[in-house]
Amino acid sequence: MIKNKKLVIVGLGETAEIAYEYFTYDSPYEVSAFSVNREYIIQNEHFGLPVVAFEEIETYFDPSQFEVYVAVSYVQLNRVRKNLFLATKKKGFTCANYISSKAFVWRNVKMGENNFIFENNIIQHKVELGNNIILWSGNHIGHQTKIKDHVYISSHCVISGFCEIGEASFIGVNSTFNDNVMIAEDTIVGSASLVNKSYKEKGHVLIGTPAKTIHKNSYDTFNVIEDDLG
Repeated sequence: MIKNKKLVIVGLGETAEIAYEYFTYDSPYEVSAFSVNREYIIQNEHFGLPVVAFEEIETYFDPSQFEVYVAVSYVQLNRVRKNLFLATKKKGFTCANYISSKAFVWRNVKMGENNFIFENNIIQHKVELGNNIILWSGNHIGHQTKIKDHVYISSHCVISGFCEIGEASFIGVNSTFNDNVMIAEDTIVGSASLVNKSYKEKGHVLIGTPAKTIHKNSYDTFNVIEDDLG
């Protein structure tokens, strides 16, 4: 594959290592460096590439020449990834998408930036993906479903047609959504749950078949600090 684009990966953890592997061997991007906040720099190189302070990333890499991928998981209900994505955009960078060559993405799917779509995802007719979404392996996203910004979808989830997944939500492994179901922002859906009706209030934790709310909210479950609730 011809490497005609340059990329900086924000992150040094497991998600960043996976991003490096996939971008390197299955994309037109050549990874040039890694970047994290200065307080988290514990090494000067990673995979033989420089590690630079995120606070100064634009002084090392011209935003007109380099794109960025923010490689962070669902820490604090996706808040860490969200905040780094927004900070990256504020610095003037375009954020790269990774779409596996082994994923099926229909021609009229719309998507924003900083999305990572693993192998064996099926994304159907007129699906809309926002920004900063992770779709782990083997999901089905049904026709005309909308997935909002900063969502994390684990493996082997079935989201049927005309659904809406609210911003910064977390969808557990093997979850299933019936047609025309909506969940609000900051919702957690537990593994193997069946969501068969809409939940329009944010912050729910849904568990079971059919899924029901529990007393603990999603902010306590994922240790979201108060400053990040805006």
